[in-house]
Amino acid sequence: MPKDLRNKATTLTTSDGVHLSALVLGDGPDGVLLDHEQGYSICSFVGIGRQLAERGYHVVIPEYRNHGASEKLAENVHIDRDARAGLAELQRVGAKRVFLAGASCGGTTAAAAGADTSLRVVGLLMMSSPARCGPGADGVAAVKELSVPTLLVASPGDMQGNVEKEVREVYAASVARKKELVIRKGERHGTDMIKKEGASGAALQDRVIKFVVDSYAAAR
Repeated sequence: MPKDLRNKATTLTTSDGVHLSALVLGDGPDGVLLDHEQGYSICSFVGIGRQLAERGYHVVIPEYRNHGASEKLAENVHIDRDARAGLAELQRVGAKRVFLAGASCGGTTAAAAGADTSLRVVGLLMMSSPARCGPGADGVAAVKELSVPTLLVASPGDMQGNVEKEVREVYAASVARKKELVIRKGERHGTDMIKKEGASGAALQDRVIKFVVDSYAAAR
């Protein structure tokens, strides 16, 4: 974690008693949940989190169980509870609304957690996210409940096309009034589409941030 953000670190406790590391950036009533990929860490979304906090959003980036500084368990299941702990933290620190975002299983769990949160959901981003991930994260069921602006992103070569296939399944199931499906060149997965693609990745990051801003503007 960048040294200048270490004072923004906190610990979350999930509904099943697991302790997670997390970053809380910014403040105010407009929240953003950023959930990283399996096998990655908080660092996946630090760049986007910083920019959103600078724009006035209250950002929570939980680090999932068995990742980074979070608690290590024998089994890596129930990760949807980690997303729900992130939403609970946003509520605790005063957020009233939330934009849901995540990469890979982070996107699936963010959607699943957001489908039944008491926070007002204003938008959804899922990057390379499978249709289902773990026993408590059904992305297809979730997007049937979320009519908010939705942005889905995938690379056609990711896992020989299997990721794109699942992302398209989620897109087809979505009841969002405004939904976008972006299929990019290459085979990058999740936030690697931003962090490892040079100018193209920077453009995608700008698009993601604009989508958050526009989603909040539409919700006013």
